[in-house]
Amino acid sequence: MGTQKRQIGFFERYLTIWVGVCITIGIAIGYIPEDRIQILSSMEIYNVNIPVAILVWLMIYPMMLQVDFSSIKNIGKNPKGLILTLIINWLIKPFTMALFAWIFFSKLYAAFISPELAGEYIAGAILLGAAPCTAMVFVWSYLTNGDPNYTLVQVSVNDLLILVAFIPIVGLLLGITDINIPYDTLISSIVVFVVVPLSAGYISHKLLVKKKGEEWFKNIFLPQFKPVSIIALLLTLVLLFAFQGNTIVNNPLIIILVAIPLILQTYFIFFIAWFGGKKLKLPHNIACPAAMIGASNFFELAVAVAIALFGLQSPAAMVTVVGVLVEVPVMLSLVKLANKWKY
Repeated sequence: MGTQKRQIGFFERYLTIWVGVCITIGIAIGYIPEDRIQILSSMEIYNVNIPVAILVWLMIYPMMLQVDFSSIKNIGKNPKGLILTLIINWLIKPFTMALFAWIFFSKLYAAFISPELAGEYIAGAILLGAAPCTAMVFVWSYLTNGDPNYTLVQVSVNDLLILVAFIPIVGLLLGITDINIPYDTLISSIVVFVVVPLSAGYISHKLLVKKKGEEWFKNIFLPQFKPVSIIALLLTLVLLFAFQGNTIVNNPLIIILVAIPLILQTYFIFFIAWFGGKKLKLPHNIACPAAMIGASNFFELAVAVAIALFGLQSPAAMVTVVGVLVEVPVMLSLVKLANKWKY
Protein backbone atom coordinates (compact mmCIF):
# COMPACT_ATOMS: atom_id res chain seq x y z
CA MET A 1 0.00 0.00 0.00
CA GLY A 2 1.43 3.39 -1.02
CA THR A 3 2.05 6.00 1.62
CA GLN A 4 0.20 9.28 1.11
CA LYS A 5 2.60 12.15 0.57
CA ARG A 6 2.36 14.61 3.44
CA GLN A 7 2.26 18.29 2.63
CA ILE A 8 2.73 21.49 4.56
CA GLY A 9 -0.18 23.92 4.83
CA PHE A 10 -0.58 26.80 2.36
CA PHE A 11 0.38 29.60 4.75
CA GLU A 12 3.33 27.70 6.21
CA ARG A 13 4.66 26.62 2.78
CA TYR A 14 4.81 30.18 1.50
CA LEU A 15 5.77 31.84 4.78
CA THR A 16 9.05 33.09 3.29
CA ILE A 17 7.10 34.86 0.53
CA TRP A 18 4.73 36.43 3.06
CA VAL A 19 7.71 37.59 5.10
CA GLY A 20 9.25 39.12 1.96
CA VAL A 21 6.01 40.98 1.24
CA CYS A 22 5.92 42.22 4.84
CA ILE A 23 9.50 43.46 4.53
CA THR A 24 8.51 45.50 1.47
CA ILE A 25 5.37 46.90 3.09
CA GLY A 26 7.20 47.66 6.33
CA ILE A 27 10.03 49.48 4.57
CA ALA A 28 7.47 51.53 2.61
CA ILE A 29 5.63 52.43 5.82
CA GLY A 30 8.96 53.40 7.33
CA TYR A 31 9.01 56.46 5.11
CA ILE A 32 6.01 57.89 6.98
CA PRO A 33 7.16 61.02 8.85
CA GLU A 34 9.19 59.84 11.83
CA ASP A 35 7.13 61.61 14.48
CA ARG A 36 4.03 59.64 13.45
CA ILE A 37 5.65 56.22 13.34
CA GLN A 38 7.35 56.91 16.70
CA ILE A 39 3.93 57.04 18.37
CA LEU A 40 3.74 53.24 18.09
CA SER A 41 7.27 52.88 19.40
CA SER A 42 6.51 54.95 22.50
CA MET A 43 3.47 52.89 23.59
CA GLU A 44 5.23 50.92 26.34
CA ILE A 45 4.62 49.51 29.81
CA TYR A 46 7.70 48.31 31.74
CA ASN A 47 9.72 48.45 28.50
CA VAL A 48 7.27 46.11 26.73
CA ASN A 49 5.78 47.64 23.58
CA ILE A 50 1.99 47.30 23.82
CA PRO A 51 1.10 46.84 20.10
CA VAL A 52 3.87 44.27 19.70
CA ALA A 53 2.86 42.51 22.94
CA ILE A 54 -0.72 42.14 21.68
CA LEU A 55 0.42 40.79 18.31
CA VAL A 56 2.96 38.40 19.84
CA TRP A 57 0.37 37.14 22.31
CA LEU A 58 -1.95 36.44 19.36
CA MET A 59 0.92 34.52 17.75
CA ILE A 60 1.79 32.43 20.78
CA TYR A 61 -1.60 31.70 22.34
CA PRO A 62 -2.85 29.51 19.43
CA MET A 63 0.40 27.52 19.68
CA MET A 64 0.01 26.97 23.40
CA LEU A 65 -3.48 25.60 22.81
CA GLN A 66 -1.82 22.57 21.20
CA VAL A 67 0.26 21.72 24.25
CA ASP A 68 -1.23 19.05 26.48
CA PHE A 69 0.82 18.67 29.65
CA SER A 70 -1.00 15.46 30.52
CA SER A 71 1.13 13.90 27.77
CA ILE A 72 4.15 14.23 30.08
CA LYS A 73 2.96 11.11 31.91
CA ASN A 74 4.30 9.22 28.86
CA ILE A 75 7.77 10.63 29.43
CA GLY A 76 9.22 7.25 30.41
CA LYS A 77 8.23 5.39 27.24
CA ASN A 78 11.36 6.39 25.34
CA PRO A 79 13.57 8.46 27.66
CA LYS A 80 16.58 8.45 25.32
CA GLY A 81 14.70 10.52 22.74
CA LEU A 82 13.71 13.13 25.30
CA ILE A 83 17.21 13.24 26.81
CA LEU A 84 18.65 13.84 23.33
CA THR A 85 16.18 16.69 22.77
CA LEU A 86 17.03 18.34 26.08
CA ILE A 87 20.80 18.04 25.60
CA ILE A 88 20.61 19.51 22.09
CA ASN A 89 18.24 22.35 23.04
CA TRP A 90 19.68 23.44 26.36
CA LEU A 91 23.33 22.28 26.55
CA ILE A 92 24.50 22.60 22.94
CA LYS A 93 22.36 24.83 20.74
CA PRO A 94 22.44 28.16 22.65
CA PHE A 95 26.22 27.96 22.98
CA THR A 96 26.96 26.97 19.37
CA MET A 97 24.62 29.74 18.18
CA ALA A 98 26.57 32.24 20.27
CA LEU A 99 29.84 30.82 18.87
CA PHE A 100 28.69 31.03 15.23
CA ALA A 101 27.40 34.57 15.80
CA TRP A 102 30.66 35.65 17.48
CA ILE A 103 32.81 34.20 14.68
CA PHE A 104 30.79 35.89 11.92
CA PHE A 105 29.72 39.22 13.43
CA SER A 106 32.82 39.99 15.51
CA LYS A 107 35.51 38.45 13.31
CA LEU A 108 34.55 37.69 9.71
CA TYR A 109 32.32 40.75 9.35
CA ALA A 110 34.60 43.11 11.28
CA ALA A 111 35.23 45.16 8.13
CA PHE A 112 31.50 45.75 7.62
CA ILE A 113 30.07 45.93 11.15
CA SER A 114 31.24 48.03 14.10
CA PRO A 115 31.89 46.25 17.44
CA GLU A 116 28.80 47.89 18.97
CA LEU A 117 26.52 46.66 16.18
CA ALA A 118 28.18 43.24 16.25
CA GLY A 119 27.27 42.92 19.92
CA GLU A 120 23.58 43.50 19.20
CA TYR A 121 23.59 41.12 16.23
CA ILE A 122 25.14 38.48 18.47
CA ALA A 123 22.48 39.18 21.11
CA GLY A 124 19.68 38.60 18.58
CA ALA A 125 21.25 35.30 17.55
CA ILE A 126 21.56 34.24 21.20
CA LEU A 127 17.85 34.90 21.75
CA LEU A 128 17.04 32.69 18.77
CA GLY A 129 19.36 29.94 19.93
CA ALA A 130 17.95 29.88 23.47
CA ALA A 131 14.33 29.47 22.33
CA PRO A 132 13.59 25.92 21.10
CA CYS A 133 10.75 25.49 18.62
CA THR A 134 7.20 25.07 19.91
CA ALA A 135 4.53 25.21 17.21
CA MET A 136 6.17 24.66 13.82
CA VAL A 137 7.84 21.48 15.06
CA PHE A 138 4.44 19.78 14.84
CA VAL A 139 4.53 20.58 11.12
CA TRP A 140 8.08 19.28 10.65
CA SER A 141 7.31 16.16 12.69
CA TYR A 142 4.21 15.48 10.58
CA LEU A 143 6.16 15.87 7.31
CA THR A 144 8.82 13.39 8.46
CA ASN A 145 6.32 10.84 9.82
CA GLY A 146 7.37 11.58 13.37
CA ASP A 147 5.45 10.12 16.29
CA PRO A 148 2.86 12.87 17.06
CA ASN A 149 2.35 11.80 20.67
CA TYR A 150 6.06 11.75 21.40
CA THR A 151 6.50 15.10 19.65
CA LEU A 152 3.86 16.47 22.00
CA VAL A 153 5.83 15.16 24.99
CA GLN A 154 9.04 16.77 23.70
CA VAL A 155 7.35 20.12 23.06
CA SER A 156 5.53 20.11 26.41
CA VAL A 157 8.73 19.45 28.37
CA ASN A 158 10.60 22.15 26.42
CA ASP A 159 7.84 24.68 27.08
CA LEU A 160 8.10 24.04 30.79
CA LEU A 161 11.89 24.33 30.69
CA ILE A 162 11.67 27.68 28.88
CA LEU A 163 10.10 29.04 32.07
CA VAL A 164 13.18 28.23 34.14
CA ALA A 165 16.10 27.87 31.69
CA PHE A 166 15.63 30.67 29.14
CA ILE A 167 16.50 33.59 31.43
CA PRO A 168 19.66 32.04 32.99
CA ILE A 169 21.04 30.92 29.60
CA VAL A 170 20.30 34.23 27.89
CA GLY A 171 21.71 36.11 30.88
CA LEU A 172 24.89 34.01 30.85
CA LEU A 173 25.52 34.34 27.12
CA LEU A 174 24.69 38.04 26.94
CA GLY A 175 26.94 38.59 29.94
CA ILE A 176 29.80 36.91 28.10
CA THR A 177 29.27 39.35 25.22
CA ASP A 178 29.50 42.31 27.66
CA ILE A 179 25.91 43.41 26.99
CA ASN A 180 24.12 45.00 29.92
CA ILE A 181 21.17 42.78 30.84
CA PRO A 182 18.01 44.41 32.23
CA TYR A 183 16.78 41.36 34.10
CA ASP A 184 13.51 43.03 35.06
CA THR A 185 12.67 43.45 31.37
CA LEU A 186 13.81 39.90 30.59
CA ILE A 187 11.64 38.45 33.37
CA SER A 188 8.61 40.55 32.43
CA SER A 189 9.01 39.41 28.81
CA ILE A 190 8.91 35.74 29.85
CA VAL A 191 5.82 36.40 31.99
CA VAL A 192 4.00 38.29 29.21
CA PHE A 193 5.06 36.13 26.27
CA VAL A 194 5.30 32.64 27.82
CA VAL A 195 3.64 32.34 31.23
CA VAL A 196 0.43 34.18 30.34
CA PRO A 197 -0.27 32.54 26.94
CA LEU A 198 0.89 29.14 28.23
CA SER A 199 -1.48 29.34 31.19
CA ALA A 200 -4.32 30.66 29.04
CA GLY A 201 -3.73 27.94 26.45
CA TYR A 202 -3.63 25.19 29.06
CA ILE A 203 -6.86 26.36 30.74
CA SER A 204 -8.62 26.85 27.39
CA HIS A 205 -7.51 23.40 26.24
CA LYS A 206 -8.86 21.72 29.34
CA LEU A 207 -12.18 23.58 29.36
CA LEU A 208 -12.90 23.19 25.64
CA VAL A 209 -11.98 19.49 25.52
CA LYS A 210 -14.15 18.87 28.57
CA LYS A 211 -17.09 20.73 27.04
CA LYS A 212 -16.85 19.81 23.33
CA GLY A 213 -14.55 16.77 23.15
CA GLU A 214 -11.07 16.08 21.78
CA GLU A 215 -12.17 15.55 18.16
CA TRP A 216 -13.99 18.91 17.96
CA PHE A 217 -11.04 20.66 19.60
CA LYS A 218 -8.43 19.24 17.20
CA ASN A 219 -10.40 19.20 13.95
CA ILE A 220 -12.57 22.33 14.23
CA PHE A 221 -11.34 24.70 16.93
CA LEU A 222 -7.56 24.57 16.38
CA PRO A 223 -7.70 25.02 12.58
CA GLN A 224 -9.75 28.18 13.08
CA PHE A 225 -6.88 29.74 15.05
CA LYS A 226 -4.13 29.05 12.50
CA PRO A 227 -4.84 32.20 10.43
CA VAL A 228 -4.87 34.30 13.62
CA SER A 229 -1.34 33.23 14.48
CA ILE A 230 0.00 33.75 10.95
CA ILE A 231 -1.67 37.16 10.51
CA ALA A 232 -0.34 38.35 13.88
CA LEU A 233 3.17 37.23 12.88
CA LEU A 234 2.99 39.06 9.56
CA LEU A 235 1.67 42.28 11.15
CA THR A 236 4.51 42.13 13.69
CA LEU A 237 7.01 41.86 10.84
CA VAL A 238 5.46 44.84 9.06
CA LEU A 239 5.83 46.85 12.26
CA LEU A 240 9.42 45.76 12.76
CA PHE A 241 10.51 46.60 9.24
CA ALA A 242 8.73 49.94 9.38
CA PHE A 243 11.40 50.83 11.95
CA GLN A 244 14.23 48.92 10.23
CA GLY A 245 13.54 50.30 6.74
CA ASN A 246 16.25 52.97 6.58
CA THR A 247 18.91 50.57 7.88
CA ILE A 248 18.04 47.95 5.25
CA VAL A 249 17.80 50.44 2.38
CA ASN A 250 21.19 51.91 3.31
CA ASN A 251 22.76 48.46 3.72
CA PRO A 252 20.70 45.86 1.78
CA LEU A 253 23.40 43.19 2.16
CA ILE A 254 22.87 43.06 5.92
CA ILE A 255 20.03 40.53 5.60
CA ILE A 256 22.30 38.13 3.69
CA LEU A 257 25.15 38.66 6.14
CA VAL A 258 22.84 37.90 9.07
CA ALA A 259 21.27 34.89 7.34
CA ILE A 260 24.55 33.03 6.72
CA PRO A 261 25.46 32.14 10.35
CA LEU A 262 21.81 31.38 11.17
CA ILE A 263 21.56 28.92 8.28
CA LEU A 264 24.88 27.25 9.10
CA GLN A 265 23.85 26.87 12.74
CA THR A 266 20.55 25.26 11.72
CA TYR A 267 22.24 22.59 9.60
CA PHE A 268 24.95 22.06 12.21
CA ILE A 269 22.46 21.37 15.00
CA PHE A 270 20.33 19.14 12.79
CA PHE A 271 23.32 16.94 11.93
CA ILE A 272 24.36 16.65 15.59
CA ALA A 273 20.82 15.67 16.65
CA TRP A 274 20.22 13.38 13.69
CA PHE A 275 23.42 11.37 13.99
CA GLY A 276 23.12 11.45 17.79
CA GLY A 277 19.69 9.83 17.47
CA LYS A 278 21.05 7.24 15.06
CA LYS A 279 23.94 6.48 17.43
CA LEU A 280 21.44 5.99 20.26
CA LYS A 281 19.47 3.64 17.99
CA LEU A 282 16.32 5.76 18.29
CA PRO A 283 13.48 4.91 15.89
CA HIS A 284 13.17 7.27 12.93
CA ASN A 285 9.83 8.61 14.19
CA ILE A 286 11.47 9.62 17.51
CA ALA A 287 14.82 10.86 16.18
CA CYS A 288 13.20 13.12 13.55
CA PRO A 289 11.20 15.34 15.95
CA ALA A 290 14.26 15.56 18.23
CA ALA A 291 16.39 16.81 15.32
CA MET A 292 13.67 19.18 14.08
CA ILE A 293 13.09 20.75 17.52
CA GLY A 294 16.82 21.36 17.85
CA ALA A 295 17.21 22.84 14.37
CA SER A 296 14.22 25.20 14.45
CA ASN A 297 13.48 28.11 16.78
CA PHE A 298 10.67 29.61 18.83
CA PHE A 299 11.17 32.77 16.77
CA GLU A 300 8.00 34.42 18.08
CA LEU A 301 9.47 34.49 21.59
CA ALA A 302 12.89 35.58 20.30
CA VAL A 303 11.34 38.47 18.35
CA ALA A 304 9.30 39.61 21.35
CA VAL A 305 12.19 39.49 23.83
CA ALA A 306 14.57 41.21 21.39
CA ILE A 307 12.10 44.08 21.03
CA ALA A 308 11.60 44.30 24.78
CA LEU A 309 15.32 44.28 25.57
CA PHE A 310 16.74 46.29 22.68
CA GLY A 311 13.85 48.10 20.97
CA LEU A 312 11.93 47.92 17.71
CA GLN A 313 14.73 49.55 15.72
CA SER A 314 17.54 47.41 17.12
CA PRO A 315 19.88 45.14 15.13
CA ALA A 316 19.01 42.38 17.64
CA ALA A 317 15.34 42.54 16.63
CA MET A 318 16.31 42.41 12.96
CA VAL A 319 18.37 39.24 13.50
CA THR A 320 15.35 37.48 14.99
CA VAL A 321 13.23 38.57 12.02
CA VAL A 322 15.81 37.21 9.57
CA GLY A 323 15.46 33.99 11.55
CA VAL A 324 11.80 33.92 10.52
CA LEU A 325 12.75 34.65 6.91
CA VAL A 326 15.15 31.71 6.54
CA GLU A 327 13.45 29.16 8.80
CA VAL A 328 10.84 27.69 6.44
CA PRO A 329 13.02 27.04 3.34
CA VAL A 330 15.87 25.69 5.47
CA MET A 331 13.59 23.43 7.52
CA LEU A 332 11.85 22.14 4.37
CA SER A 333 15.28 21.16 3.01
CA LEU A 334 15.96 19.28 6.26
CA VAL A 335 12.59 17.54 6.01
CA LYS A 336 13.61 16.24 2.57
CA LEU A 337 16.97 15.18 3.94
CA ALA A 338 15.40 13.35 6.91
CA ASN A 339 12.97 11.51 4.63
CA LYS A 340 15.78 10.60 2.23
CA TRP A 341 17.95 9.28 5.07
CA LYS A 342 15.11 7.40 6.73
CA TYR A 343 16.42 4.35 8.57
